[in-house]
Amino acid sequence: MSGIKNLAGQTMWYGVSSIIARFLNYLLTPYLTLKLSGPAYGDMSLVYSAIPFLNVIFTYGLETAYFRYVQKKEHEEEVYNTATVSLIISTICLTTLLIIFRTAFADLIRIEEHPEYITWSAFIIAFDSMSALAFAKLRYEQRPIKFAAIRIAGILINIAVVYFFLSVCPRIESRHPDSILLIFYNKNVGVGYVIIANLVQSAVTILLLWKEFLSFKWRFNGKLWGQIMLYSMPLIIAGFGGMINETFDRIMLGWWSSAPTEDAIKFEVGTYSACYKLSILITLFIQAFRMGAEPFFFTQSRGENPQRIYARVMKFFVIIICLMFLVVVLFLDTWKYFIQNPMMWEGLKVVPVLLLANMFLGIYYNLSIWYKLTNKTMAGAWITVIGAVITIIINYTFIPTFGYMACAWATFFCYGSMMVISFIWGQKEYRVPYAWKKLLAYLVIVVLLYFVHRLFIQMDLNRWINRGFAAALTLSFLLLILNIEKKEFQRLPVVGRLFAN
Repeated sequence: MSGIKNLAGQTMWYGVSSIIARFLNYLLTPYLTLKLSGPAYGDMSLVYSAIPFLNVIFTYGLETAYFRYVQKKEHEEEVYNTATVSLIISTICLTTLLIIFRTAFADLIRIEEHPEYITWSAFIIAFDSMSALAFAKLRYEQRPIKFAAIRIAGILINIAVVYFFLSVCPRIESRHPDSILLIFYNKNVGVGYVIIANLVQSAVTILLLWKEFLSFKWRFNGKLWGQIMLYSMPLIIAGFGGMINETFDRIMLGWWSSAPTEDAIKFEVGTYSACYKLSILITLFIQAFRMGAEPFFFTQSRGENPQRIYARVMKFFVIIICLMFLVVVLFLDTWKYFIQNPMMWEGLKVVPVLLLANMFLGIYYNLSIWYKLTNKTMAGAWITVIGAVITIIINYTFIPTFGYMACAWATFFCYGSMMVISFIWGQKEYRVPYAWKKLLAYLVIVVLLYFVHRLFIQMDLNRWINRGFAAALTLSFLLLILNIEKKEFQRLPVVGRLFAN
């Protein structure tokens, strides 16, 4: 129980930082959908679809490898030194290449009129890559408060810069066109200021991490580096495939959409990206969980019977994401106001599908511990590649006919397949006693509750009656869980006392 209590504490801290940071960042969505045209928002979405994809290449699995090899206390400093030296050299080389070929890359993702976006993005990725191991060091040393403070500070700076260039500067220009504050302002940059704001955020973040980042020494252990690379290289493939599954669908939508004009295509991309962000609750929880879980799982592996702990963690994880699913889909008529452009509401139909897909992804992250602990990271690569192939095939086949709806279902089948394959394969290699029948039942129940609610709102009653019914369905599921899992909740620290009788 102490293990789960420790994970809960770590996840809470990383959760608070992730929720605040990501929520502040997501607050930009209604603001940007209001300030930017649909095509401009589409341009921005295409850039931010490529950045995570490139981040995988720049960091090449070093974070997970760091957690794997730093477990031996006597190797802590040597692992950090070797990994950091490797990261610095590779980042310089890759950033240079990306800048040299910025025009070709801009053509590839259909922003050929703005190769400067690629230059700015190259520096964002460079700074973020340099920050990766410093953040991992904070996580390993269990210093979530500093981790949280830096993450939140970066987002606040991002929001301030975006607001300054998109709202303050146009106002100053209209009233005081000769103001010194306009020295760096050019209204033609437009959506480019969103990318510039991100660049400022990334630069400030690495400065705030200077103590952790500069704690390395220029010492490089070639033999250790070879071991780290053997472990992390399959993670590059897994990460590469993961980004195809997670963000590349926006780029594929831009390539294969049958919308009649370039602006219409970019509007589709912008609509899909904005609606995708309505899965914020589950996305935030999964990210927070991963931050705490990865070092936790490796640490627990040295204990007695860690598989029982992994199974219990999975159970609580599924319960939480099921509740989050209901909170979003049953109250979608409220969440839609998060998108300030009503023309984009036509894309809300993708939200339930994407929420289920992200639930599958979260379960997959839980399951993936088996190949990380057994050093069979190539298995993770194969699973992710299978998911990527499914994504590409479905998108290529159906985007011309169904548009972004094809992207949503591709994500659903991709993550669903990865979850099932990882579960079956993992049980053969590293058996964990997951209560899979019960967890599957919980997933089926929340989907059925969603369809019950859909049928109810067809009666076209008052919106408050609809919301009241939604609240009743959510509460019913919660009471069902509390009744079934009463013994589990009684064993929890702090809240367990509430279920003592």
